[in-house]
Amino acid sequence: MNLESRLARVLAAGHFAVTAECGPPQGADSQPIQEKGKLIKDVVDAVNVTDNQTAVVRLSSLASAVLLKEMGIEPVLQIVTRDRNRIALQSDLLGASALGVRNVLCLTGDHQSFGNQKAAQGVYDLDSIQLVYAARIMRDEGRLLDGTRLKSSPKLFIGAAANPFADPLGLRVTRLAKKIYAGANFIQTQCIYDTARFEVWLNGARQEGLTEKVYILGGVTPLKSVRMAEYMKANVAGIEVPDEAIKRIKGVPNKDQGAEGIKMAVETIEWLKGLDGVAGVHVMAIGWEEKVPEILEAAGLSPRAKLEKASQ
Repeated sequence: MNLESRLARVLAAGHFAVTAECGPPQGADSQPIQEKGKLIKDVVDAVNVTDNQTAVVRLSSLASAVLLKEMGIEPVLQIVTRDRNRIALQSDLLGASALGVRNVLCLTGDHQSFGNQKAAQGVYDLDSIQLVYAARIMRDEGRLLDGTRLKSSPKLFIGAAANPFADPLGLRVTRLAKKIYAGANFIQTQCIYDTARFEVWLNGARQEGLTEKVYILGGVTPLKSVRMAEYMKANVAGIEVPDEAIKRIKGVPNKDQGAEGIKMAVETIEWLKGLDGVAGVHVMAIGWEEKVPEILEAAGLSPRAKLEKASQ
């Protein structure tokens, strides 16, 4: 495990880790990603930088990660297999390490049909599990997928994603196991609204001994409104928003729905903190980064400065 990563050190020390997410802009201006970074700099241990999320062309995730790093923010570079073959993927992992980016999250990526370049050809030379494996052997064995020896190995803390809410449930635990055995050090999950389903998945992972082998960070996305909740339930694959959650946020006046969504997010984080096998939280406040400090403070998880000293 790469202890040059702050995130790795926090987790290894047994602290409840906190990560958040920044989406790069649809343009060449660095200011939007820097402004997002400023909002959450002191309240998280690391910040994910998405890689052309929803298959929409955006500022490079690697460039954005370096911009955040220059601000003193530890980035988690998301890298998807949709757009690159194994040559480019391995090259980008080497490049990330050379630039001082110590955390990577290996993903397949949203299908190009969802984005703004629908005629684009998906690559998918590797899947996310194979990318995790490639990163692990590059780091630990100093070789590429074809066996070529590297002159120097990348220093990476390797992550992957998990979706406890897709069917069949047993396959989700099996897929988690495959990512761990491929080399994943940490897991960030899809956002959690259905707590009962998440616990079933976590219990399955615990019974297989998987929670002893990897750090699991539960995903939390605050709901801004009932409209957002209903849209996610109907249109976002892999997200399960229970009717009870929709009913709760619908039961307050429109002007108070955002506050209620934040309250629900805080309650979810508090619940996650008490679960055996959960090592942290990943907050995905989509377009609402300014609320992350409020959420984490209410959940008793900020600021993080003292924690860094404790984990050194």
